[in-house]
Amino acid sequence: MRSRALALIAGLAVLLATLVAPPAPASAAPLTKVLVFSKTAGFRHSSIPNGIAAIQQLGSANGFTVTATEDAGQFTTANLAQYQAVVFLSTTGDVLNATQQTALESYLGSGGGYVGVHAAADTEYDWPWYGGLVGAWFSSHPAIQTATIRVEDRSNPSTAHLGDTWVRADEWYNYRTNPRPNVRVLASLDESSYSGGSMGDHPITWCKAYGGGRAWYTGLGHTEESYSDPNFTRMLLGGLRVAAGAVAADCTPRTTTPPPSGSSLRARANNQYVSAPSATTSLIANKSTAGTTERFDVVDLGGGNVALRAKANGLYVAAENAGAAPLIANRGAVGAWETFQLVRNSDGTVSLRAVVNNQYVVAENAGAAALIANRAAIGQWEKFDLVTG
Repeated sequence: MRSRALALIAGLAVLLATLVAPPAPASAAPLTKVLVFSKTAGFRHSSIPNGIAAIQQLGSANGFTVTATEDAGQFTTANLAQYQAVVFLSTTGDVLNATQQTALESYLGSGGGYVGVHAAADTEYDWPWYGGLVGAWFSSHPAIQTATIRVEDRSNPSTAHLGDTWVRADEWYNYRTNPRPNVRVLASLDESSYSGGSMGDHPITWCKAYGGGRAWYTGLGHTEESYSDPNFTRMLLGGLRVAAGAVAADCTPRTTTPPPSGSSLRARANNQYVSAPSATTSLIANKSTAGTTERFDVVDLGGGNVALRAKANGLYVAAENAGAAPLIANRGAVGAWETFQLVRNSDGTVSLRAVVNNQYVVAENAGAAALIANRAAIGQWEKFDLVTG
């Protein structure tokens, strides 16, 4: 009797476990079919054909088929069910009727994936569900120009191939709201690196779980050249895989902005950080805190020589005019003028000696004027604390 009772208890325990334990996660299904939708009811981007061709090439190289359409009639529950991801490629305006909207909602509710590219955020302003799907609606944009993208999450499959910063030209959208509280921001814009940013904290690429499925969006992709940029197309491939659920990705919101990486130079004499605000403004030791514009990658060139690459724009600091003019972060490659001897002083500070003229960098005019490599010896204004982290 006792053994029979124990067996019964054990059996009940197993049954109870099957009722309350969560199901084991299914292995990720491969990405096999993608729908690219590019209907426009407003501005039409000339880059749409380039985008379609690029996604088709990604499909050919990575084992998935691509159906490109501008027929909103394709948005039925039965038709969408065959695709792991649906791409809104620079769509604009009101592109789906109420029945088609319901089909997209049902598709996401069944675990489908959405990818929004650029003007996908300039779409369906009167459909609140879509606003939540894309993450934020378009507000305005300045002229096409080069800007620095700060990659915030390199663990995501769509951004893992990028460095901490990425300098490129595009049309940079401002959004009506900041999506950060509701998305995982993967990359953001450094507004100090270009003109016309109006958000301050400026997400530009993100992902999120939404409505039972997954969404991934990037504001990049206005220009035709974007779709021949391997960094961009590789990011787009990762976004397709994330949205499709073909790869694991953490898309839970992270509401705090991670601190910028790199090192900072703080002038010992006035305790102010050296700032490289832009490629046209000279370096100066006048900032009380260190943000992105006060951070540099210290690139080891060997033999005690280093180069300083500004985190704000990805460009190297040069001893301009062979050391006769103020230092400025405006060079795309390292040469003699961008090479400095890193001297470690006995008090824990460092000094920088330009190899072009063998002169030390000074926080000129007690830190009130631009840095310049024109001093023959190390004094108080030639000493800097190298602050990392």
